[in-house]
Formats: sequence, structure tokens, C-alpha cells
Amino acid sequence: MTQPAKTPEAPGAPGAPGASEPPIRVLLADDQALLRSAFRVLVDSEPGMEVVGEAADGAEAVELARTTAPDVVLMDIRMPGTDGLAATRMISADPALAAVRVVMLTTFEVDEYVVQALRAGASGFLGKGAEPDELLNAIRIAAAGEALLSPAATKGLIATFLAQGGSSPAGEGPESAEYAERLAALTVREREVLVLVAGGLSNDRIAERLAVSPLTVKTHVNRAMAKVAARDRAQLVVIAYESGLVRPRVE
Repeated sequence: MTQPAKTPEAPGAPGAPGASEPPIRVLLADDQALLRSAFRVLVDSEPGMEVVGEAADGAEAVELARTTAPDVVLMDIRMPGTDGLAATRMISADPALAAVRVVMLTTFEVDEYVVQALRAGASGFLGKGAEPDELLNAIRIAAAGEALLSPAATKGLIATFLAQGGSSPAGEGPESAEYAERLAALTVREREVLVLVAGGLSNDRIAERLAVSPLTVKTHVNRAMAKVAARDRAQLVVIAYESGLVRPRVE
């Protein structure tokens, strides 16, 4: 029996050849309406991205995150009422928002709240003076689950802040025992990769250092994140320092 001819799938339909990826959904949270408008124009003009909401404070950002399900939130740290730091904690603590990534926006590259933002669950930070391409790239990096430090930030910056950000030295805080227990589940290679991640190396650089493929490194990183219950690469770095596995080195 002759088989009926298949109807060609519409371009962009699920499973169709050349079907495009869904756009990265972005939520903007900043108390300055003019700045939000500028970000909206930039993001909406970029193929593969769309703004799904705007919030003027942290409380509104959390509510919109729950109703719009963004991939990435661009969150100002300093806002009246519920600030960006508190909002980030609420987003990170909500299991329903586990897939949401937060990029903190700071006025200065060296911000006293950066370390608190990373501990709260932010995927990284970016200066408000960043170039448009840097901002768009930051959104892509965060959406991919990678840690983001702005280009002007050195790889030692996070270590310095972690060393100064709490009352206890790294490895001696109240959460260090819990982190150490999680790290005990890592293989020798996973711990080695984690140390290099905490040093600011990309997967490609780690692959070169260990003479393995970037895909192998990515697998080790993903397994390490799963074993220590890290939301993303940024939190993995925080755990590496706060557990004492990696000691801050102040230049």
C-alpha cells in the first residue's frame, strides 16, 4: 500500500528542520524608568531575546518572576523598599523559580554588596556602564547557567570579596561544615575541576590545562554542581571558597 505523503512542517515548528530556539526571556528590575526603557529597547532589538516585564523594586521583581517565568532577571542592587539583594534571595529560595538566573547591576565594578549578591544566589554582576554588547552577552551567559563576572573584574575579585564578606574566614563559617560534607561526594577529578573553576578559568582553559575536551570539563562541572546542590557556576565558586577548598589569595 502506498504511504500517504507527509505534510511539510511549517518553518519554526517543533521538530522542523531549522526550527529556532525559543527566545531568552528577560525581566528588568530597576527603580529608574529611563534606564529600564533603554534596556528594553536594547534587549527587544536583539534577535533571540525578549523583555517579559519591568519592575521598579525588588518586591515587584519577585512577583513578576513568578508570573512571567523569565530566564534571566537584570536586577539593580540598590532600589527603594525591597532591594535587589533581598529580591535575589527570595527568587533563589523559591523552588518554582529554580531555573531563573539573576544578574546584578551595579553602579561601580567594585561594589560592597557583590559578595552578598553571589551568596544570595546571583549568577554574577555587571556594571551599569557596560557596553551594549557586554550586557547582551551577559544575558546569554547567565541563561546558559554560567557564572558572570564583568570584563573589568579580575578573577581574584570574587576571592577578595569572599575573604572580606563575612565575620568568619573562608572554611570556618557556620555553613562550611555543610559545604565540606557536600564536597566529600566529589571525585578527585571533579574537585580538581572545581578548583580551576573557582580560579576563574573557562571550560576551554580548564580543558587545555587538564588535556581533556571541553565537553568532558562541562560534564565534570555539571556533576559537581549536582552533588553540592549549586544552582549554577557562580554558586559553585562561592561554595569552593566558603568551604575552604580554595583559599582566597589577596594580591
